[in-house]
Amino acid sequence: MGEKKVSLPAKLINGGVAGLVGVTCVFPIDLAKTRLQNQQGIQVYKGMLDCLAKTVRSEGYFGCYRGAAVNLTLVTPEKAIKLAANDVFRQKLSRDGHLPLWGEVLAGCGAGTCQVVVTTPMEMLKIQLQDAGRLEAAAAPGPAPSLAPPSSQAHSTPPQRPSATGITLNLLKTRGVAGLYKGAGATLMRDVPFSMIYFPLFANLNALGRESAGGQADVQAQAPFWQSFVAGCSAGSVAAVAVTPLDVIKTRLQTLQKGAGEDTYRGILDCTRRIMRREGPSAFLKGATCRALVIAPLFGIAQGVYFLGVGETVLGLLG
Repeated sequence: MGEKKVSLPAKLINGGVAGLVGVTCVFPIDLAKTRLQNQQGIQVYKGMLDCLAKTVRSEGYFGCYRGAAVNLTLVTPEKAIKLAANDVFRQKLSRDGHLPLWGEVLAGCGAGTCQVVVTTPMEMLKIQLQDAGRLEAAAAPGPAPSLAPPSSQAHSTPPQRPSATGITLNLLKTRGVAGLYKGAGATLMRDVPFSMIYFPLFANLNALGRESAGGQADVQAQAPFWQSFVAGCSAGSVAAVAVTPLDVIKTRLQTLQKGAGEDTYRGILDCTRRIMRREGPSAFLKGATCRALVIAPLFGIAQGVYFLGVGETVLGLLG
């Protein structure tokens, strides 16, 4: 069965809804990922579960969702652009209903490039909000500050925490629009390879069990929901782990506030050299498990919802 033709507005709606559902489900793990990747000197967290437990203990349940508002606001255009751009590029590169592997990789490259215009400022703001709790815990007295229950004095004089609006206004005032795009090169360096791995792998996993006339897997055919979900999870986890070193570099470069004794970086190469020299090669895999646990369900849900055709239903109701 050939792939159904979907209008661009429907693709944008599908991608946006998919992003909202996925991010809502996995955001706490993404917060743990950011905090683990930014640890350089004081090791406040021993791992993902330890990070989440300490975050809930010191900041409450909703502390795990710090930065979620920014992500939920911007993930709609980000995921919509990413998924829709990939579909458009795949259609343009298809020849007689067949898309060669080089076309799949090129389509993924185009999708990853297009999304950076939204991804960079979204990640920039999200990282500052997510990492604020780690900096507070590292600066607090005691061997394990984030395990200590909040005192009554802390309730009466809570520390002022950054807001997305405050960070945005400060960046625009001090650095202009370019401030929101700090780390754009590193974001591009992460997202383009991710998309070049993810989309071809997803398409071929999604086509398993369905053959075209030539006996090869038909990547243009429509898959059932469960297969799209599993293919999205599998391809997402593989691509996420593969580009984790690039994500570590991007996270370090985009983090504006540093803890005591933590390095600041002049660029991608400087960041790479300093991490290798001070922390060793294993530092480039910090948060790899978290990334797999975030990206796998995020893209599984995204692809599943995308193929449910929510956009077509919405446009049908409006039309």
